Formats: sequence, structure tokens, C-alpha cells
Amino acid sequence: MTLIRRIDHVAVLVRDTDQALSFYHDRLGLRLASTEEVAEPHVRLTYLDAGNAYVQLVEPLDPRSALARTLDEDGEGLHHICFGVDDVTDAAAKLSDDGDASFLIGSGRGRPSAFITASGTHGVRIECTAFVRAEDVDALAGWVPPTT
Repeated sequence: MTLIRRIDHVAVLVRDTDQALSFYHDRLGLRLASTEEVAEPHVRLTYLDAGNAYVQLVEPLDPRSALARTLDEDGEGLHHICFGVDDVTDAAAKLSDDGDASFLIGSGRGRPSAFITASGTHGVRIECTAFVRAEDVDALAGWVPPTT
């Protein structure tokens, strides 16, 4: 049985969302789907529609946060890959080495999500978020339309 329904988003840790948008939106032509501030961790999340998944820009807003420290130590770049799943708690428990699903966190777009703790990810952080077929499949074109 497969737990993964689709790639939901690929997250890029950035220092400045507006500056990052000059590439991802203005240059690549990805449509801005939504942006929001999340209180914990205090970040700005910006979603760009890449056809059948999103590129998520993650900008830490608290200079003392773990994400800000990661940004200072490692610089901007890929932060994690997020997969859509039917049941976040079940998927996190099955995918995590210790079976712990007690680390559910809030997510962008009002969906529950969890980062898993597993060996064998080859250094890539993995997040699971709720799969919502009506929004994730039925409402998406599945490709990036050309701009005129």
C-alpha cells in the first residue's frame, strides 16, 4: 500500500520573499497561489503554482528561530519536500523510524502536516501534509499554462 498520493510542494528557504519572487514569479513565470504568515514557527509561506505541485518559499520572520539559524549556517536553498497523504498521523507514524506521530504541526493552506524523523532520506527533510483531492487534483490544471 502506498502512503504517498502526490508531491504537494518543494520548499525553498529564503531570506527575502520579495527578492525570491523576482526569480520564481517574474522570471520563471510561476503564478502566485497564496501567501500567509504562520505564527509557529513564525514564517512567511508563499506558494507558487508549478502545475501539479507548488514551490513554497519559506522566509523566517523570527531571527532567533531554528529556521533563521539554518539560513545563517547553510544559506538559502532546498529545505524540504512535502508529500500529500490521506492521513497525516498514520503516514508520519509509518514513515518515522520510531513510529512517533506526536509531532503534528500547523501548515500553510490550513492543512495539518508533520515532519518525519527517518534515516535513509539522504539528507532531505520530508514533510507529510493532508491530501485534498478537490484542491490538489480536480482544481489544478496539472501544467503551467503559457503566458501571452
